[in-house]
Amino acid sequence: MINRFMLLLLVSFTAMVPTSQADTTRPNIIFILTDDQRWDALGSAGNPIIETPALDTLSAEGSTFSNAFVTTPICAASRASIMTGTLERTHGFTFGTPPLRREFADIAYPKLLRDAGYRTGFIGKFGMTYADDSEKEHFDFYDRPSRGFYGIAYYRLTSDHTGHQHVTEVIGDRSLAFIDEAVEDPRPFCLSISFNAPHAEDLDPNQYIYPQGLASLYEDVTIPPAPLSDIRFFEAQPEWVRTGLNRVRWHWRFDDAQKYQRMVKGYYRMISGVDRQVGRIRDQLHEMGLADNTIIIFTSDNGYFLNERQFAGKWLMYENSIRVPLVIYDPRASAPLVLPHLSLNIDIAPTILTYAGIAVPTAMQGLPLQTVMRDPDQGLRKSFLCEHLFDHPRIPRSEGVRTERYKYFRYLDHPEHEELYDLTADPHEKHNLATDPGHADVLKELRELCDAKIAAAVRT
Repeated sequence: MINRFMLLLLVSFTAMVPTSQADTTRPNIIFILTDDQRWDALGSAGNPIIETPALDTLSAEGSTFSNAFVTTPICAASRASIMTGTLERTHGFTFGTPPLRREFADIAYPKLLRDAGYRTGFIGKFGMTYADDSEKEHFDFYDRPSRGFYGIAYYRLTSDHTGHQHVTEVIGDRSLAFIDEAVEDPRPFCLSISFNAPHAEDLDPNQYIYPQGLASLYEDVTIPPAPLSDIRFFEAQPEWVRTGLNRVRWHWRFDDAQKYQRMVKGYYRMISGVDRQVGRIRDQLHEMGLADNTIIIFTSDNGYFLNERQFAGKWLMYENSIRVPLVIYDPRASAPLVLPHLSLNIDIAPTILTYAGIAVPTAMQGLPLQTVMRDPDQGLRKSFLCEHLFDHPRIPRSEGVRTERYKYFRYLDHPEHEELYDLTADPHEKHNLATDPGHADVLKELRELCDAKIAAAVRT
């Protein structure tokens, strides 16, 4: 990385470069992805405890999508959907499947941007496998410092072998190094930054391994009980859910009051650690004179249970598991917005391509979010398919649909069990209406809608 004195000289020189040599007509794009961050784990989402000042500022200055979701609540499938703008049922990739097929890798947004003249970079957790390792063809700079042989290995030996550094900070440093190089390259850039945080380190009894400089954060706070944490909400689950991995990991993290306090604070500290890196990145963009032409998109790969229904993890179709934060900061936009439209992980790739002036492939199933950012009165979608197809003995496979008012889902291996919720009247999904005669017509309608969306998503 060049030092700050040289950086200022280069910035001054770059300001004098003729437009023909430096492409200022297309914006730079930074896409920031966290791992397992639920939608309300931000101060700007109304969380009164968590400290996320940089992300709160990004939200206050940008467009906040208050109803953002993933179509599959697990990292591998969700990340493939983010990259390709397609559903899991379409791209067919998750844990335990063959690598992502070339036909989908070839429409991934980094490849299309690089083909169109962008300098592309990836730093952090990739979380997927491509056929023939073709992901390396998509990036000018490809760095996965978070990779550990066992688990995540959040603390890594420093390059001078004198100590250890948290992976969140390593990813932040390497992101700054990539951005530094913008002064020497006339191309616009697209940098994808993928933090492991706040994903738990499953093999460590502490689970949430945060930067040690944040150890005192939330020390004097009492985390309130999670909604639906009473045992009766767990006991209402079918047997194959009660014995699943959501319950196994609950014992690791939340099975007594003291452990719950410690674990949630650790989870929050990990997110605060990411927030500090976002602040550093934004500061550098301003110092380099790049802030006015750099779009920043922030989201997560899935939601997360923090003791709701006495569960941990994700995977299930409840709101805790599928709802995520989504903020888009465009410095050229006229005013900040809060947009309630149903927005999805499959919308990320079309949105990035649209910012870059690249046609969205017809194979993509997501939509560019600029439509509603420019005119909030425009519609986006009324419903979407959500699914979890990973074949794991301790995680039941499921599929369903969510509309603006209702959610319907069923378990693939237990089709006799269905769940239906009126989210307007029951946002915490306490009351399953699937057996209520008064909602029989709604159940039938959503069952048929789910079938139709599945049929439309299946591709050979």
